[in-house]
Amino acid sequence: MDFLIGIFGLLVGAGLTYWLLRAQARAAAAESYADKSATEHARLAQRYEARIRELESRHAETVLLTRRDTADQSRAVLKGKMAEQIAPLLPGFKYWPADARFLGDPVDYVVFNGYSALTDGAGGGEELEVVILDIKRGARTTLSPGQRAIARAVEQGRVRFEVVRVFDDGTVRAHGWSALDPVK
Repeated sequence: MDFLIGIFGLLVGAGLTYWLLRAQARAAAAESYADKSATEHARLAQRYEARIRELESRHAETVLLTRRDTADQSRAVLKGKMAEQIAPLLPGFKYWPADARFLGDPVDYVVFNGYSALTDGAGGGEELEVVILDIKRGARTTLSPGQRAIARAVEQGRVRFEVVRVFDDGTVRAHGWSALDPVK
């Protein structure tokens, strides 16, 4: 019986030893895997961090260029608006500045050429000319589609003078006016 107990003890000891050694081997493998995983994770993290820094740098550069472009465009628009406003005061403007009325949109000016002379009593009004005028800054600026449509309407004679009367009861009536008609 001692022999059986000894064999049983030997089997239990061998099983226990096997189990402990197996657990140790698993722990060592897991530690080795964790080291490899941590190394791979660190390498991936460095690669992604470098990519993020590159993208952030590109983004900052794009934002800077966009701000510069926006500022340049804004300055160009402001210069154009200033040119529109001061054009009647510049050399080469062929109309009397007092005859020019600024609209800004869709055209810059309506010039009543000769109106100042008429109001000063220097003319009878027969020489009065109505000019629809747009100011462009630089040689490459073109008319907008709306401005081209206005120019075509003027060229084709689709222009008229109209009188609108507002009455005490709040009604409004419009009618055309002609120099041949009696004074209305």
